[in-house]
Amino acid sequence: MSGHNVAREQGRQAMDPHRYDELKGILEERRREIMSEVQGRMRDVRAEGAGSTVQGVLDAAESSELDIQDEIEFALIQMKAETLNKIDEALRRLEESTYGYCFECGEEINEKRLRALPFAVRCKDCEEAREVKVQRDRLMAQRRGAASLFIDMQG
Repeated sequence: MSGHNVAREQGRQAMDPHRYDELKGILEERRREIMSEVQGRMRDVRAEGAGSTVQGVLDAAESSELDIQDEIEFALIQMKAETLNKIDEALRRLEESTYGYCFECGEEINEKRLRALPFAVRCKDCEEAREVKVQRDRLMAQRRGAASLFIDMQG
């Protein structure tokens, strides 16, 4: 049975109502925090944009610096939006009674892990194994790329 099926089977067991309320509270609180941060950043970006026209003409260095700051702000907002999507997915899984179970092994995800990363989809052991595999695959791809470069140079 795959991890998803195991999680679904375990999820069908009634979750303790106290745990459900606590997990939902954690997710909703994190969602509120991030929404507040995103709204604050967007207000700041708008305010800075309006203020820059008052300052007059900027030289190339100032303009470049502002562009970089804007790109960083946009990237941060984008990361927060992705986190919000993950939280929404976690809330959906909570409603489906599959939240809190590892996608890989189907075991319950440790409470401390869920508190730190409320949208976690894998237990600590499975996430570490996945990260090792990703790192190994990346290293193998780099080696293949280096080997093909070496072969091209000989040909």
